[in-house]
Amino acid sequence: MASTRILGQISGETDRAQRIANDYRQVVETITQRVAKAKRTPPRIYIELGDKGPAEYSYTCGKNMWGAMAQLAGGDNIAQPFVKDWGTIHPEQLMASKPEVILIAGYESVTSPSAMQIGQDIAATSALQRLKGFTQRPGWADLPAVKNQRVYAVYHGATRSVMDAALLQYVAKTLYPDLFRDLNPLATYLGFYQRYLPIRPHGTFMLGLNGSDKL
Repeated sequence: MASTRILGQISGETDRAQRIANDYRQVVETITQRVAKAKRTPPRIYIELGDKGPAEYSYTCGKNMWGAMAQLAGGDNIAQPFVKDWGTIHPEQLMASKPEVILIAGYESVTSPSAMQIGQDIAATSALQRLKGFTQRPGWADLPAVKNQRVYAVYHGATRSVMDAALLQYVAKTLYPDLFRDLNPLATYLGFYQRYLPIRPHGTFMLGLNGSDKL
């Protein structure tokens, strides 16, 4: 939010920047306040960049980026005790941690034919096929997240900016679907473009194992 306001000062668009910052603040406060009020045990969550495909574990985050978002959304990031900033988690440690929710992040441009590919101009059927591939990893059938179909694909390209407000909503909704029934993360993402940008995105940006962006 601070960076957005600074950019507003530099560009002479202070009012516009403040509106964007306020939108982001509202998303964060809605999530954190509801989670705090509910006083529930934080669900265990694991988030991985799926750029290497199911055959090889890629990096996850500890205290920053996806890890920080998981914590902000009221989750118990299983990687945090073992990964400081970002890196891989040992498969055996993942199995022992028993995540209840798993998110696999991806980009449009990938080199592996089985990597998590999601984003602009990516069809939901293609993204779903790749997401299902991760659930076939050795031992994953026994994980609570896989057993309960709580495995999701998310667009990594929307991170590291105020546009990740939509992803924060999505993470929160995967963790607490009953607390956030009224949130529509995809509408938040598309709405940002509609209000502030001259282009419209078309593709798949978040997806569950049921093939829908709805939770």
